[in-house]
Amino acid sequence: MAATPKVALVTGANKGIGLAVVRALCNQFTGDVYLTARDVGRGTAAVEHLKTEGLEPLFHQLDITDPLSVTAARDYFQKKYGGVDVLINNAGIAFKGADTTPFGIQAEMTLKTNFFANRDMCSVFLPIMKPGGRVVNVSSIMGEIALGRCSSVLQGRFRSDGITEDELVLMMEQFIKDAQKSIHLEEGWTDTAYGVSKIGLTILSRILARRLRQDRPQDNILLNSCCPGWVKTDMSGNNGPLTPDQGADTLVYLALLPPGADEPHGQYLKEREVHEF
Repeated sequence: MAATPKVALVTGANKGIGLAVVRALCNQFTGDVYLTARDVGRGTAAVEHLKTEGLEPLFHQLDITDPLSVTAARDYFQKKYGGVDVLINNAGIAFKGADTTPFGIQAEMTLKTNFFANRDMCSVFLPIMKPGGRVVNVSSIMGEIALGRCSSVLQGRFRSDGITEDELVLMMEQFIKDAQKSIHLEEGWTDTAYGVSKIGLTILSRILARRLRQDRPQDNILLNSCCPGWVKTDMSGNNGPLTPDQGADTLVYLALLPPGADEPHGQYLKEREVHEF
């Protein structure tokens, strides 16, 4: 009986950095690689595009903001592969600077996807990560910048070694409430919802990594966050000096950390190097 192949999945992968990550994994990962996207048409078109390059990605529909879609995907990978070897949480959104959507709405929508939906992905998929698994949460330098612009009180709470997931969730919810009341600046927050969402995801990664080390030390699952850099994609308005393939580099590096490695874990990386956050 043939052994079950390894499997990697990338969220939000029909374009940009996610598509580049799938391309790299198809070339470097020994196993099946799934391009996931919420839109079936765009996702399958991206798969067909990669096939013209001689690659063989697979597709699965996944909308990280839809709990039913997330659990359905979990059940699929659990049944077919017995779990997941590599999970790259790449899906995210960002409002353009000129967008006139009220900031309170931007805050709610941005955190819904970039923090809360990615948290749900981790909550649902971490239990089925196989021993030796690798989890990569895609953060941003905007999270660093946003944290530096928060009040010293908020910075201290975020950077506390003892911060819990529940405390972090309450802080993210408070930011949304403050933004909706237009009091976020006087409460010590910054004025970028995208940046705050990435603060949350980076700190969440640290918390989850600590829990994995406590609860499943024998499984040697490594979970990290990283900044791809300033990449020329739709999200950046097609600005930035890096190509999507260059932006994918650190994500793929973390996804392919060799068997037996025990670091980095719970860290934030840029250009394959650990950075303070």
